[in-house]
Amino acid sequence: MPTTHQAHNISISIERDPAAVYDFASRPENFPRWASGLATSIEAEGDHWVAATPEGPVQVRFTPRNEYGILDHHVTMPGGVDVYVPMRVVENGAGSEVIFTLFRTPGMSDEVLARDAAWVEKDLEALKQMLE
Repeated sequence: MPTTHQAHNISISIERDPAAVYDFASRPENFPRWASGLATSIEAEGDHWVAATPEGPVQVRFTPRNEYGILDHHVTMPGGVDVYVPMRVVENGAGSEVIFTLFRTPGMSDEVLARDAAWVEKDLEALKQMLE
């Protein structure tokens, strides 16, 4: 029987062309510059990337570059748990909207969910500051 997880969509408006936002945000090597919630550093390793995190190294598989603004990625945690991270860049007037979906995973406390959501907001704000 399938189950769903509670989802929180967190977004930010960026006064920059969606193609430019996507071009920057889709490059894994740029993630440590703005996505501190994911990595302090990241290196290519075969068909995936290895990111340094406070919990130890994690594997990250990014969606191939595409024309639809899709920035989805999968993060495999040190214990082997795979976390799916949907992310999009969409047109918002002359600028962009970056949308990040945070799922509440089984056993995630309200405190951890709130902490993760605040971290995503901080990271999206950093992306905005870099690109505007």
